[in-house]
Amino acid sequence: MVWKEVKGMRRIEIFDTTLRDGEQSPGVALNADEKLQIAHQLSKLGVNVLEAGFPIASPGDFEGVRRIAQEVRNVSVAALARANAKDIERAWEAISGAESPRIHTFIATSPIHMLYKLQKSPDDVLEQAIQAVRLAKSKVSDIEFSAEDASRSDVDFLAKVFSGVIQAGATVLNIPDTVGYATPEEYAAFLQSIMERTVGIEKVKVSVHCHNDLGLAVANSLAAVGVGVHQLECTVNGIGERAGNAALEELVMALHTRKDQFNVETSIVTAEIARTSQLVSRLTGMMIQHNKAIVGKNAFAHESGIHQDGMLKERSTYEIMSPSVIGIDVESIVLGKHSGRHAVQQRLADLGLNLEEGRFEELFSRFKLLADRKKEVTTSDLFSLADEQKEKTDLINLDYLQVSSGTHLVPTATVGLMFQGQRLADAACGDGPVDAAFKAIDKVLGTQGELIHYSLQALDGGEDAQGEVTVSVKFGENLVAGRGVSTDIIEASVRGYLQAVNRAFSRGWIEILEKNES
Repeated sequence: MVWKEVKGMRRIEIFDTTLRDGEQSPGVALNADEKLQIAHQLSKLGVNVLEAGFPIASPGDFEGVRRIAQEVRNVSVAALARANAKDIERAWEAISGAESPRIHTFIATSPIHMLYKLQKSPDDVLEQAIQAVRLAKSKVSDIEFSAEDASRSDVDFLAKVFSGVIQAGATVLNIPDTVGYATPEEYAAFLQSIMERTVGIEKVKVSVHCHNDLGLAVANSLAAVGVGVHQLECTVNGIGERAGNAALEELVMALHTRKDQFNVETSIVTAEIARTSQLVSRLTGMMIQHNKAIVGKNAFAHESGIHQDGMLKERSTYEIMSPSVIGIDVESIVLGKHSGRHAVQQRLADLGLNLEEGRFEELFSRFKLLADRKKEVTTSDLFSLADEQKEKTDLINLDYLQVSSGTHLVPTATVGLMFQGQRLADAACGDGPVDAAFKAIDKVLGTQGELIHYSLQALDGGEDAQGEVTVSVKFGENLVAGRGVSTDIIEASVRGYLQAVNRAFSRGWIEILEKNES
């Protein structure tokens, strides 16, 4: 059978679900433009399959999937659908314009899910799975079937379901550890048992999708490689529901660095890993922990004197991979207030930020303003400048900010906003200048946000570094993230809060009260 050990190097496909499972992270709410930007970068990264979203979930999700399918090439575009006709029809409508479309349909197969969630008998689940795959097959040739909560399913029943969907036309079988419960050894044995008992397994690709509830998602995925699976499902930075998914960058670099152990290769362009990680972090508002493997700020930092001494003598003493392999290089061009258009444009191109002439001129003007406030403009600063251009498409933008605060003063903020061509302003007091500014925004717009999380970090070193503020704000029952950057911490906070407000407004989670121009 094809899933058994193959002599020589074999290819593992990377199925990226950052835009579907990753976007289900609490507080993440990407719009269609942001999804498209990430999708283009994922194509550049070299993923084999890009799961663009869950079209039936909302009109916004449908539009994001449709645009990706129409505009992103050199990658298979998948859309998720539950095992029912309505979901599958909607998924096909969204991805019909893709160069290589895939419908990804699923149903739960574990006893606990069938009994309590689906309230269906095993026979009903089997029939529904087969009918769903048949319908999907009438739309497109590439069909992935997932057995939700597979790792807690009965082996014989799961093999029966898989045998049925293969006969119905499935081309990929996904065997997920949906709740992150499995351990590597038992997961590998489980996969082997399923593949041995599934009729027609040699006709399809076998995939795994591991969650990180016990911190074992990457380990379980690598264990699956050891028993011969063909596809790994993962997300950039490991984002996703609950504790997240297997991290793409960790899987890829483990396979790349330990080819001697795994004897496989992927199509991933590793030099794009760092850039992709940073883009996803910025647009989702989810910070990367400093000690995160591969892409964390400290991943290639060496502070211990013993380590530094070893590194100076021979880098391989403490460095098992070069930062340049994932696209982290020492900047050869130092940008400052005397830098010209060509130098800035070249650095943007090196970072993959190719802007049209008009957009570049706008960015260059802001670059000059920032360079007057900083000695050097770093890579992180350039990414932030590029992100700021998207604010022009937001419905609510910061016009001005004035803050009064001190040890013997009640913190007060006055905020002016532009909304639908109107300039709106109001003032509020708070426990501190940031709290006062957030309350002033809510007062201007008639909203009521509850700050759940606030984080501040410097984008780079130096006393003139820009501050990056990440917030999570709850509007009613909906949690949304926002990010703001500025050399002024309070301004960065306001911009982060406004991004959260804009995202909540675009999703229809809040309404803005009509006010007279002030």
